[in-house]
Amino acid sequence: MRFTDIFIRRPVLALAISFMLLLLGVHSMTGMQVRQYPEMTNTVINVTTGYYGADANLIQGFITQPLEQALAQANNIDFMTSQSSLGSSNISLQMKLNTDPNGALADVLAKVNSVRSQLPKEAQDPTVTMSTGSQTSTLYISFSSKEITGSQITDYLDRVVKPKLFTINGVAKVNLYGGTPFAMRIWLDPARMGAFDLSAGKILQVLQDNNFQSAAGQINGVYTLFNATADTQVSTVASLKNLVIGSHNGMVVRLGDIADVSLAKSHDIYRALADGKEAVVVGIDVTPTANPLTVAAAARAMLPEIQHNLPPSIQAKVLYDSSLAINESIHEVIKTIAEATIIVIAVITLFLGSLRAVIVPIVTIPLSLIGVAVVMQMCGFSLNLMTLLAMVLAIGLVVDDAIVVVENVDRHIKLGESPFRAAIIGTREIAVPVITMTITLLRYMRQLH
Repeated sequence: MRFTDIFIRRPVLALAISFMLLLLGVHSMTGMQVRQYPEMTNTVINVTTGYYGADANLIQGFITQPLEQALAQANNIDFMTSQSSLGSSNISLQMKLNTDPNGALADVLAKVNSVRSQLPKEAQDPTVTMSTGSQTSTLYISFSSKEITGSQITDYLDRVVKPKLFTINGVAKVNLYGGTPFAMRIWLDPARMGAFDLSAGKILQVLQDNNFQSAAGQINGVYTLFNATADTQVSTVASLKNLVIGSHNGMVVRLGDIADVSLAKSHDIYRALADGKEAVVVGIDVTPTANPLTVAAAARAMLPEIQHNLPPSIQAKVLYDSSLAINESIHEVIKTIAEATIIVIAVITLFLGSLRAVIVPIVTIPLSLIGVAVVMQMCGFSLNLMTLLAMVLAIGLVVDDAIVVVENVDRHIKLGESPFRAAIIGTREIAVPVITMTITLLRYMRQLH
């Protein structure tokens, strides 16, 4: 007796197994993540070094080149790009797929530290940042206002909005584009500096000496204990203007006498525009293991609360949501699966000319596609464009096998065998060839991949 005879002689057992596969498959499909692409770790490490006042050629020769030579020795680098511009060097390392992010970051930090002594003393320490996942944020939200500046919007977003967004499970980073933080801006007047015999270097030294914080110790009394601190930082424009820079001919020279001091944006290197007007754009990045659809849905659910608490002068708007494209792509693939199933059933009906013969492929196609979800979940797969496209290709394999079996059984019926006997003989003859044909096709497709 062949193993196929069991399911023909015991139809109740065959139905029970089919229903069990159907139920387990439906349960597995509802439990799997829905993603755009399979879960993978795509690590990018950026090394940024500031050297204010240096031109691009100086940055390239004394900062970018030594760092590149050291970083090229790091493990698992796919490719490396660098950019030297006025006052800044940026090196981007694209690591190989599924490289351990923490191990790669530690390796890059070690290579950077090995050449730190070779960099100019005036240059800032290299800043190493790591990002995993897509280089495009999942969600972009713009915040604009006609009444307040971008720096004021940035200050509000840093204090209120960003902490809320970080409470969403799966958010790795919240980026601000176009917004610049506040800073005390000092615009020196060369004419007034010359009148008081002051140089920019001396003024810088005074500013550094007056930007100092330290624990001065403790003062112990009989009943009291006082913690003393030394804080020379200024917090208002008026205090900075009154800062003593030096003296000239017995007269005290203050910063306000030789410079214009204001509280404004720290720099004006770049700006962000949304709907043709200046805005601050928030980009939400997800972790490699997070589901972008879930994160985007949670962020959209939180957006009404954020908008409700915004000052009246600030307007928020979603500019880009990658989950919309992901859902649309997945729906298109599902639509393709349904269309392929209908076309296959129509072709089988036309060629076999029997509605009873069509029942076998009609049952086989959905049962096979749903039942395979059990194995997919056990292997840690998700429902994404790749797995759904694989299901589209699998329809052809399933239909081929079903047609071969049905045609062979039909041949024995026409030779005079009873339907039951024809089913027994037909499946015995075709079982091994069908399995061999399927394995051969899978192996061939794997070689093409």
